[in-house]
Amino acid sequence: MRAVIQRVKSANVKVNDKIIGEIDKGFLVLLGIEKSDTNKDTEYIIKKTINLRVFEDEENKMNKSLKDINGEILLVSQFTLLGDMKKGNRPSFAKAMPHCEAKGFFEGVVDAFKAVYPKIKTGEFAAMMDVALINDGPVTILIDSKKTF
Repeated sequence: MRAVIQRVKSANVKVNDKIIGEIDKGFLVLLGIEKSDTNKDTEYIIKKTINLRVFEDEENKMNKSLKDINGEILLVSQFTLLGDMKKGNRPSFAKAMPHCEAKGFFEGVVDAFKAVYPKIKTGEFAAMMDVALINDGPVTILIDSKKTF
């Protein structure tokens, strides 16, 4: 599982010109789910995201977590994060979980996030979405659960 986490001042996601998810200060999390992902990957991504210390403290050091600032999360499924560019110029998405499995898995990830940190909004799985954000910093972090265990 891969997560691209962007620290934002605000973010929203639209489907058919209608805002379906919107947050103020916090994280926009773009999430790619691999075929081999399990609950262990979900738990790892959630723990790292919620505890990621990239918000400034009183001394302007990145020392505070999302919980510390009472921030929000906009969680958006994005299978293209798993694009493999080793051969040619067209990405291969062979590692991405198939749509029929990924939808339920993503819903489980959302539920698991909400169980730990309820300030979660989402995009719409497999929809064409317009994602807008005001990046704060910019600060962008990549977390890959496969590079840890």
